[in-house]
Amino acid sequence: MPVYSFEARSVDGRVRKGDVDAESETEAKVKLRASQLIPITVTLKSSKISLPGLSSKGVKSKELQTFTRQLAVLTGAGVPIVQGLEALNRGNGGNPNLKKALKGILAQLEQGKTLSTAMSSYGNIFDKIYTELVAAGEASGSLDTVLNRLSEYIEKSNKITGKVKGALVYPAVIMIVSTLVISVILIFVIPSFMDLFSASGQELPALTMFVVNLSELFKSYWYLIFGVIIGGPLLLRSYAKTPEGEKNKDSLLIAMPVLGTLVLRSCIARFTRTLAILLTAGVRLAEAIEIAANTSGNYEMEKVLKQTKMSITQGRTFSEPLKKSKLIPDMVSQMISIGEESGNLDTMLNKIADFYEEEVEAAADTLTSLIEPFMMVFLGGIIAVLVIAMYLPIFNMANTVT
Repeated sequence: MPVYSFEARSVDGRVRKGDVDAESETEAKVKLRASQLIPITVTLKSSKISLPGLSSKGVKSKELQTFTRQLAVLTGAGVPIVQGLEALNRGNGGNPNLKKALKGILAQLEQGKTLSTAMSSYGNIFDKIYTELVAAGEASGSLDTVLNRLSEYIEKSNKITGKVKGALVYPAVIMIVSTLVISVILIFVIPSFMDLFSASGQELPALTMFVVNLSELFKSYWYLIFGVIIGGPLLLRSYAKTPEGEKNKDSLLIAMPVLGTLVLRSCIARFTRTLAILLTAGVRLAEAIEIAANTSGNYEMEKVLKQTKMSITQGRTFSEPLKKSKLIPDMVSQMISIGEESGNLDTMLNKIADFYEEEVEAAADTLTSLIEPFMMVFLGGIIAVLVIAMYLPIFNMANTVT
């Protein structure tokens, strides 16, 4: 049975936190109210259902998108959901983790559970957005339409995520290659000049001495230097996976001069697209904001959205707290305000998402095109300094001979 973590207010006004076993979020809230607790937040924590060999990483987004699209086609063609899942599970190839999860879902469907409830047992594959939308599709009788929207949502999310990751990874790859090239020059090439310099008996220029000393340092302590170069990023990556490290990483990314704009735009595109698809499916605004906050991909954006949800529960509009946030551009808050007033909030959110997705693509392409020549000049400059440092004594010897 799935496990939900909750934050609730007791009759004496105190806030309590804990876990509750329930088949769905609705059942979890009912159990809390039965215990005289008023739910504030209820979030799927984990599942006690496990299958042998099921990876905690679940499946790749592309595989999930393909599965969703296929299920939408079968459902739209009038195939009952059980037969559709069985057909997909019998298909050749496919991710073994997804196949094992489908077996578990089919077993739960045979017990009379809904598809969304069964899928929520496998939160490592079907996240909160997925299960909420499936639940809305089941309730409205438009499951095939919802699944098609989900497939499009996953595709667009992957596209934006890939653009941002590409902009982040490219400089890192260039730096690694640069470090390797410079290290090879310092460890193997520079020492070959030392015999020539020693035989001349001349005093070496300051730049040459600096490079020679740097070469000796690399030769003597190469294991420590490479240990820091390789171990440093690994330690930072491990730290970034901790709750505190993730918060600091997200804050740093948004605060960075050029890259921060790209990250912020991708967050805005993600949360507006998420909200739009949830609202279109009939999910309540407060609940949709909670889901969008938890899946925003950035701690700073999550804080803004959760403050917005709190504001809505107090009777204020959605756009009001957004106007006060430094992270949300005026255009976004104004368009959301217009959407609220006109009753077309989901349509307006889709327009915002379309705009910012295009902005992210353009910004990522521009950033990549600017970084490439900069990194080439940087690497070429360092190599030029090393070459000049080695040839300065040779020029001096030639002048002495003449």
